[in-house]
Amino acid sequence: MKTLQLNDKDNVIVALQDLQAGETIFSNGISYYIQEPIKEKHKFFIRDMKVSELVYMYGEIVGTIQQDVRSGQLLTTTNTKHASGKYQYRGYNHKWIKPDTSAFTNKTFRGYHRDDGRVGTANYWLFIPTVFCENRNIDAIKEAMLEQLGYSKQNEYKKFISHLVEAYKKKEITTNLSFLPMDKNNSSRLFKNIDGIKFLKHEGGCGGTREDSNLLGKLLASYIDHPNVAGATILGLGCENLQMQILLEEVKKRNPNIKKPILHFEQQQVGKEKDLIEQAMLTTFKALIDANKIERMNASLDKLVLGVKCGGSDGFSGISANPSVGYAADLLVALGGSVLLAEFPELCGVEQQMLDRMSNRQHADKFIHLMERYGQAAENAGSGFHMNPSPGNIKDGLITDAMKSNGAAKKGGNAPIVDVLNYTEPIKNTGLNLVCTPGNDVEATTGKAASGATIILFTTGLGTPTGNPICPTLKISTNDKLAERMSDIIDLSTGEVISGKKNIQEMGEEILNLCIQTASGEVIPKAVQLQQDDFIPWKKAISL
Repeated sequence: MKTLQLNDKDNVIVALQDLQAGETIFSNGISYYIQEPIKEKHKFFIRDMKVSELVYMYGEIVGTIQQDVRSGQLLTTTNTKHASGKYQYRGYNHKWIKPDTSAFTNKTFRGYHRDDGRVGTANYWLFIPTVFCENRNIDAIKEAMLEQLGYSKQNEYKKFISHLVEAYKKKEITTNLSFLPMDKNNSSRLFKNIDGIKFLKHEGGCGGTREDSNLLGKLLASYIDHPNVAGATILGLGCENLQMQILLEEVKKRNPNIKKPILHFEQQQVGKEKDLIEQAMLTTFKALIDANKIERMNASLDKLVLGVKCGGSDGFSGISANPSVGYAADLLVALGGSVLLAEFPELCGVEQQMLDRMSNRQHADKFIHLMERYGQAAENAGSGFHMNPSPGNIKDGLITDAMKSNGAAKKGGNAPIVDVLNYTEPIKNTGLNLVCTPGNDVEATTGKAASGATIILFTTGLGTPTGNPICPTLKISTNDKLAERMSDIIDLSTGEVISGKKNIQEMGEEILNLCIQTASGEVIPKAVQLQQDDFIPWKKAISL
């Protein structure tokens, strides 16, 4: 199959393969003459269209015609501009047919059970600075602890440079000197049940607005409280906006009955830098001994919280990877688990779909308020949701934001929406939740973990090397070419959906099984292996 029309209402067709000018294509029994070369992932018009006519894809408005076009002509940024339909709450108007979950009914995962009933998919210890002034001390602790405790990834790049230096000294260096193969980290962890020690450095805590400082406090508190975290060590200076007591109070607000160890030190009280670092490491080491006593135990799948994210998206994202992840999301919701769908700039154009899936009027009003406030702030800054597609997105077929959004929303599946969460707000209701974050990859994954995601599924068509410090992140590619080219970061390819070898349901079940293995520690995501511990707090400035 060379092409795909996604909805009977659509007036554009997606090229699944490169199409040549002069070629005649048949789709749904209709022939189309291709006017110019159409690269795979891009779209062509199915009929002649005039200026101001609406462009439909996925059955939704995704753009308006800017200049007359002919049937078989390529859709571009020149002839089409972003457009989306109006939206309003009109009551619950959604019929969801639950997927068949019989293959997963008796399945469990082996996770870390917390005192409050939540179950983590990993067991991390955190080091957190309240302010950027402490980043240097955090770095010193990181360098000292990771290698000695067996968490340091051997630096193959240092070995590579050493190889080059030795070759140069021997006058043996050549232009075709091959790259040394990466060595596996053979170091043995001292604490078998501690999956890692993570360091959440940031550039905030003081010098900015109090609003940013307060929001940072809520974010850091959410990470301390996270079910994938065994405990935390906090370093403060003493005079910063984000005072130690403020952060500790935020933790208590979030979880009044929290029992995990939280160690905290202020440099201006302790005195010498050396004393601060040694005290922090000593007390943390003692706490790690206790945290290591926690072992993985069986847990039902309703304890999983799945964050779904796309980044480096392409024209296949809404056809292969995102709907496959969406089916996995539906399976988990049907099993009693939870899913977090975020990236509000990438819900522009699908607002009505989201609203129709909400039975609670307050949730709908909150969603409309967050979307409109976010969109207006973007416009006030001289931008707008219409500017969300990146050059890479456009190059690979995502021409308008509404086109991108309709594909992006597929990864949330079709379940009813049970809640709408603002940034850092914790998940309260099981099922599909919307979370207000930017579309920016790391700001979004940082926000998903803050709301309680215990695994993140990250789809990509172009290749995005990112992860999260505390939330195992699986990278799902939209096509096989990417999976082969960037095999070091891709965990699973959905390219067989494009080739027709597998359908969405089969791929979705495969993805959920991969999630279960990851939640049990049986599969270590590539992002974890590469220590892609990306963490960027959102300052609520305009970020798309």
